[in-house]
Amino acid sequence: MSTPQSLGPGGESRDPADVADPGHSNDSLADEADASVAAAGNDAEEPEDLEAAEHASAEAGSAEPGAPSSGERRRARVRLTPEERRERRRKRSERLRSELLNLPNGVTMLRIALIPVFLAFLTYENRRNSFIAAVVFSVAAISDWIDGWLARVTKKITTLGKFLDPLADKLIVLSALVMLLRLGRVPVWVVVLIFAREFLISGLRTIAATEGLVISASQGGKWKTSLQLTGIICLFVHYQFRIDYFVASLQTDFQLVGATLLYLSLIPGVASAIEYVRAFYTLDTGDGQR
Repeated sequence: MSTPQSLGPGGESRDPADVADPGHSNDSLADEADASVAAAGNDAEEPEDLEAAEHASAEAGSAEPGAPSSGERRRARVRLTPEERRERRRKRSERLRSELLNLPNGVTMLRIALIPVFLAFLTYENRRNSFIAAVVFSVAAISDWIDGWLARVTKKITTLGKFLDPLADKLIVLSALVMLLRLGRVPVWVVVLIFAREFLISGLRTIAATEGLVISASQGGKWKTSLQLTGIICLFVHYQFRIDYFVASLQTDFQLVGATLLYLSLIPGVASAIEYVRAFYTLDTGDGQR
C-alpha cells in the first residue's frame, strides 16, 4: 500500500516524516530563509562594488585630462616593434649629437678642454708657466659669459647645455683649487669650505628640479663668483710683478692679492648658501612663485 503524501503550502508533496516532526520542519524552513537572505545580500552588494570600481576608474581618468594612464603607456611600450625602437633610439642619438655640436655647447666643451692645459703648466711650475696658466684660466672663466650669450642670441638653449654649463664652471674652479692646494698657495680649510658650499647648492638645485622648481642665482652668488675667479687668477700668477698703475709703479705681490680676494669671496659665498637653503626650505624660487 502506498504511503500517503501531504501537500505543502505551495502544492508540493511533503514526506509524512517531515509533517510528523515539526522541529525538523522548522529547522529546514529556517535554513532556507537564511540562504535566501544571504543570496539577497550578495545581490545587493554587487551594485555597490560596481559603483566603487566605476568611481575609481573615473578618478583615474580625471586625474590628468588627456594624459595616458600608466597601463596605457605600458601597453604602448609593449606594442613597439623592434624597428620602431631602433628608430626611436636613432632619433634620440641624432638630437643629442645636434645639441652637442651647436655653437654654445661647443664653447662649453672648449672650456672643459682648457682644464688640462692650465693644469699642465702648473705641474711644471715656474714664473713663466704660472703666468701662462693664469691666462689660460682667464680664457676658460671669461668664456662662461660667451657661451651663455651665444645660447640666448642663437636661441639654442638646450637640455644638454643646461647640464654642461654649470658642470664646466665647477670643474674649472674645483680643479684649479686642487692644484693650488697641491702647490701650497691656498689653505686646506678654504678649499674644503668652497667644495662643501658647491656640493650643497648643487644638491639643493637637483632636488628642487625634481619637484619642478628652479632656484635662481642670488646676487651674493654672483659676487662670490667674481671675487673667487679673480682671486684664483692672481694665485695662478703667484709671483711679484711691477705694475704701472698710471699714478705710480708698484711691486705687486699677486699671492697676497689672490689670497685676500679668495678670503673675501667666502663672505658672499656662505651668505648665498644660507639664502639658497632658506629659499629651498620655503620653496621660494626667486621669481615671486612659491
